[in-house]
Amino acid sequence: MIVVGLVGKMAAGKSTVARMFAALGARVIDADALAHEVLDEPAVRRAVVDRFGAGACGADGRVDRRRLASVVFGEGAAAAAALADLEAIVHPRVRGRMEAELADQRRAEAAGGEPRVVVLDVPLLVQAGWADACDVVVAVECDEATRERRLDDRGVDPAQRAARDRAWVRSGDPRNAVPEKTVAVDAARDEAYTFDQVRRIWSELRR
Repeated sequence: MIVVGLVGKMAAGKSTVARMFAALGARVIDADALAHEVLDEPAVRRAVVDRFGAGACGADGRVDRRRLASVVFGEGAAAAAALADLEAIVHPRVRGRMEAELADQRRAEAAGGEPRVVVLDVPLLVQAGWADACDVVVAVECDEATRERRLDDRGVDPAQRAARDRAWVRSGDPRNAVPEKTVAVDAARDEAYTFDQVRRIWSELRR
């Protein structure tokens, strides 16, 4: 099994690149999608409400990610502490699901299945300690003007943009070093341009 990790800033194009790998035959493990599932676990909802109050949930009783984001992605020590508390609730459960999925993929291959390429689409992959599990890391890059335009199109609040960028680049944090096994993909232009790069990487992996 070959494990590929994706890194890149918000709106750089990681989800697009992950989708392209999936179209070529990779199994994509999407940590953000797993976080959605984890937030629906009753124990997690209770922990979130205990920490952030009933206002963290919507009228349907489910955790409202937008409301949480407005609290944890802001400026100042209070926002940083809130983000750390949310990560402490959610991340261990997401990691457990990812580790179980990787184990399932390894068992399936060991039982005689086709060799597999598994892509880890994990926000802050290097900082979260997943780079060591990867055989190759794909850095998805995009010029800042294009990235800002994409964020505008998504309606992302400027304060949240700044907070997420601060989380992505932690000054002086050795975990933020780019692994030597990194290849770059430019996702600033049209999808055909990006797909050509992904397809070349795929060919090398399958070789």
